[in-house]
Amino acid sequence: MSVVVERRASVLVMTIDRPAQRNAVNRAVSLALAEALDVLDANPTLRVGIVTGMGGNFCSGMDLRAFVDGERPELEGRGFAGVTEKPPAKPLIAAVEGYALAGGCELALACDLIVAGDTAMFGLPEVSRGLVAGSGGLVRLRERIPPAIALEYALTGARMDAATAHRWGLVNRLALPGSALEAALTLANEIAGNAPLSVMASKRIMAASPDWPLDRRWDLQRDMVETVLASVDAQEGARAFAEKRAPVWLGE
Repeated sequence: MSVVVERRASVLVMTIDRPAQRNAVNRAVSLALAEALDVLDANPTLRVGIVTGMGGNFCSGMDLRAFVDGERPELEGRGFAGVTEKPPAKPLIAAVEGYALAGGCELALACDLIVAGDTAMFGLPEVSRGLVAGSGGLVRLRERIPPAIALEYALTGARMDAATAHRWGLVNRLALPGSALEAALTLANEIAGNAPLSVMASKRIMAASPDWPLDRRWDLQRDMVETVLASVDAQEGARAFAEKRAPVWLGE
């Protein structure tokens, strides 16, 4: 089994299970992650996903031995690891320990939020291997940290330690070594406690709005906002607030 999928209440944890290869991604891993992400989006009782790696590393990128043998880990319409071109509608958190390099860094960048053990290392070393970080690394890194800093890391292939990644805003939360998954579950449960339609709409608006023309941003978000305001959960949220109790979300 290349990916271990485990449910933790309303959170789906997906663990790449190739520790001897530092969780390098081959086609089997991409297919397994894509299948798990489909389950995350399709199951209304699941609210948040977490991607992590087994054995002290997140992911060292593409399996180069498989690549030399002619195998490609990208899936049609979904990209590397089944996610870089088509992230899920629901929030996805990367729980990073050890190496998140090359495609592993791109996998983390495809997630909405990153929690990292403070000994984790990020990087796009493709230029040192005659490759290009074409699975979102060059596109997303400059969106997450200052463009000039992102360009330096992309052109040098240098590694970024977790503390630096946190300082630049790439990493949301730092954790003690070995506890990134636990910290990611804490964050996931904070998100999962909120109204699922509101969470998904918020993710969608924040992802899409940078590309919206200034004169159309209110029109473009209106339909998404109105759909949430007309939901059963919107009424439940207001009612629960007035009654001073915890809301019971239905995702409707």
